[in-house]
Amino acid sequence: MNERPRSQNNQPRFTGGFDMPLLVCVVALIVFGLIMLYSASWDFSFREYDNQMRMFSRQVMWLGLGLAAATFLAFFDYHYWRKLALPAMLVTISLLGLVLSMTALFGSRRWFFEGSGQPSEFAKLVLIIYLSVWLYSKKQFLQDVSLGLIPLGIILGIVGGLIGLQPDFSAAATVLLLGGLLFFLAGGDLKQIGRLLLIALIVALLVFAFSPTGRERVDDFLAGIKNPLQASYHVQRSFEAIVNGGWFGIGLGKSRSKFINLPVAPTDSVFAVVVEELGLFGSIGLLFLYGFLVWRGLVIARRAPDMLGTLLASGLVMWIAAEALINIAVMVGLMPFAGNALPFISSGGSNLVSTLAALGILFNISRQTGEGTITDEEWRSYSAVANLRWWDGRRSVSRARRSQRADRTTSKR
Repeated sequence: MNERPRSQNNQPRFTGGFDMPLLVCVVALIVFGLIMLYSASWDFSFREYDNQMRMFSRQVMWLGLGLAAATFLAFFDYHYWRKLALPAMLVTISLLGLVLSMTALFGSRRWFFEGSGQPSEFAKLVLIIYLSVWLYSKKQFLQDVSLGLIPLGIILGIVGGLIGLQPDFSAAATVLLLGGLLFFLAGGDLKQIGRLLLIALIVALLVFAFSPTGRERVDDFLAGIKNPLQASYHVQRSFEAIVNGGWFGIGLGKSRSKFINLPVAPTDSVFAVVVEELGLFGSIGLLFLYGFLVWRGLVIARRAPDMLGTLLASGLVMWIAAEALINIAVMVGLMPFAGNALPFISSGGSNLVSTLAALGILFNISRQTGEGTITDEEWRSYSAVANLRWWDGRRSVSRARRSQRADRTTSKR
């Protein structure tokens, strides 16, 4: 069984620099997000807090904290998470349980400190880390239902259940999605993944059956699919903002919907403000930045020195993509209403800090090469579901294997 080249002392080899295309993309998203947040929030902040800079100032404060976390994690060897993943998960579960004892705010128990500090956001990040470490250490047992699928279901059930009790159904669904994705990338059997999705679907239907909020959101979504004029009030106002924006938008800072119609413009509805002010082309530019971030993340995942780095990088970048996709899909009426934040754009400290922390880990993975613990068998497992080698112009796995066979044949001659 062949292994990738390793350094002489079998330690991670640092390239000395970060993935510069990814860094430029992240800076662009941060700057774009601050501009759009100020545009969407100054009127809301003035009406709610009598201070038009309140939400923007808090976002800048959280940005500073997130950048500090990202910088630290960019230099913190991701292999140490093999020892820290379990304590981090136990702390996260404790926080998810503790937040349920807090006083309800806006009909939910999701936050500490009167709307700040949302543990479900950090739970997604910690879950990706924990599952990546767990799947990496148990990769030889993934085909065994009792050692693979059942423990995975228990982990996802505990975390997703605690989040669902808040209630935060969109975050709970994101947790299940991330768990299934990582199990898939780690080489889990498709039949097992199908069973997991079936169980998740049954649980989701039961939740919606006994949850008035869930039933209302699904009913509004189905009505909106049949007739956009029958969609929920939130989605109808979003449609108005998007139509007002047209191709090129009505100008930065000139959105009318954020003043009168659009609910909570700085958070859930910020994408509608982006389209109204910058138009279809502006929103396509934002989608391009997200797509570029995902591409660079997958390139880093394919270049990772071991399977743990591959799982971490893939899970983290797919999580950011899922958050953006869900938020945008809700605003255009393609999904039932969910409370997912738009990464880098929506007001919210927990999401911003956890997203930047995830990118710090991603940058750390990008700095390491040549540890050599990953084998051809591991790469076959990953390449079977996500052959990303061609994205960065490197040779495919199969071509490398042909070269190795050719060398062996030559040596025999």
